[in-house]
Amino acid sequence: MKAVAGSRKLSLPADPSITSEVAVIPMTGKADAFGISVAMKISVAGMDHAALEKLVATAHEVCSYANAARGNIDVNLTVV
Repeated sequence: MKAVAGSRKLSLPADPSITSEVAVIPMTGKADAFGISVAMKISVAGMDHAALEKLVATAHEVCSYANAARGNIDVNLTVV
């Protein structure tokens, strides 16, 4: 998020909060196979909610970890 904010000349407050939950889940249509699910709750005090949602979505598109996991891990991002 910091890299995307900087490239867009957005001011990102110093203390973003990200809470993550990771779960092992059964894979649909595959007996005895499991996958990974990640739920992240992102909060940045003092930042406009709509601007933060856009920042999170853009960061998720360019993040190297997100790109490596895309299609392999169920990811749910929630801005709170």
